[in-house]
Amino acid sequence: MKLSVINGPNLNMLGIREPDVYGKVTYADLVSYIEEVCEREGIEVDIFQSNHEGVLVDKIQSCYHNADAILINPAAYTHTSIAILDALKAVDIPTVEVHLSDIYQREAFRHCSYAGMAALKTFYGEGIVGYEKGICYLKEYLAKKNKRRK
Repeated sequence: MKLSVINGPNLNMLGIREPDVYGKVTYADLVSYIEEVCEREGIEVDIFQSNHEGVLVDKIQSCYHNADAILINPAAYTHTSIAILDALKAVDIPTVEVHLSDIYQREAFRHCSYAGMAALKTFYGEGIVGYEKGICYLKEYLAKKNKRRK
């Protein structure tokens, strides 16, 4: 399984940015955690982060024929980017959305997730463990899908 993990704006500031909301885990800690989970699960992973919407769209498009699944944390673009939604729909790759914080316990504008409209499932409010749950969900989803094909 080839997984592309795509992180949006300000995730590179984890550990610095609003630690009361996002915790004290740094982005380097998050990357290490994802790599450890993927190694344990036998998953090839590419981890990417950008603060720029168009770059994130380009990354999603590059997954076409190059990734089996996408795990995405669009961050603030969750609530604003139809372009990211359209890119996810265009590549039609099994996608899980993840958020460190509980977006439904925050400001009302954060309750709408455009990217989530293209996702099989969303994990939110579980910190970095949500990434692990998303990875394992995608692995199980693809295993079931491949089993049905045989």
